[in-house]
Amino acid sequence: MKKLISIILIAFLTSSCAELLQIAKSLNETNSNIGVSNSENISGLKSSLNVGLEKAVNLLGTENGFYKDLAYKLLLPDEAQPIINNIKLIPGGQELVNKTVLSLNRSAEDAVKEAIPIFKNAILNMTFSDATNILFGADNAATEFLRKNTYAQLKDAFQIKVKQSLSKPLVANVSTTDTWNLLHNGYNSAAKSTLGKIAGLKEVNINIEDYVSGKALDAIFMKIAIEEKLIRKDPIARTSELLKKVFGQLDKKQMI
Repeated sequence: MKKLISIILIAFLTSSCAELLQIAKSLNETNSNIGVSNSENISGLKSSLNVGLEKAVNLLGTENGFYKDLAYKLLLPDEAQPIINNIKLIPGGQELVNKTVLSLNRSAEDAVKEAIPIFKNAILNMTFSDATNILFGADNAATEFLRKNTYAQLKDAFQIKVKQSLSKPLVANVSTTDTWNLLHNGYNSAAKSTLGKIAGLKEVNINIEDYVSGKALDAIFMKIAIEEKLIRKDPIARTSELLKKVFGQLDKKQMI
């Protein structure tokens, strides 16, 4: 009888363990389906960065992308204020200033597309650790990651591209370089003259390539930060099921 009871208990325990294992397996599968894997997180983040990047660059890279947007419009450098103050006093001076400003913006609009392949290379090389820190980081964590990992390379590339853009006849068949030189050199010639010295005019020397490059890069990162925050905060901006799944984690986190 004892032997029979032992056999029954062993059979019962064995059966119970099997059922428990099955239940545990089922729970794990359910949790797995509810959760988001590392590969999904990094794929979703890379996708969101590509979406935000392309949208930002395409908006800035169209005609008037800089010129008609007060947040990004390039004005003449602060150092050029003496030129502006004095050149507008002569006939046609203000028109020349306006044309120079338009030309600077057209060059920036022409140059920004140079950023796309450099950004995409940084996104491609993003690690799981990078993705996790970015996804659950600040609203501009991805933008700052791109700034840290691309700025130096972008600046070098932009120097070349901006120089080419400044040399293109983008406004009234005249290049930005020619328009700027007409404004800049004309003022400096006057400043160096006897009358200019008597009037207290000072020469102005500005590297216009550095100026346009820096302003264009600042604008790109500002625009990407806006697109990043939009995807993080607004479910409508998540244009794929993967983005909804990955960034939906942030919605749940905010509700806790």
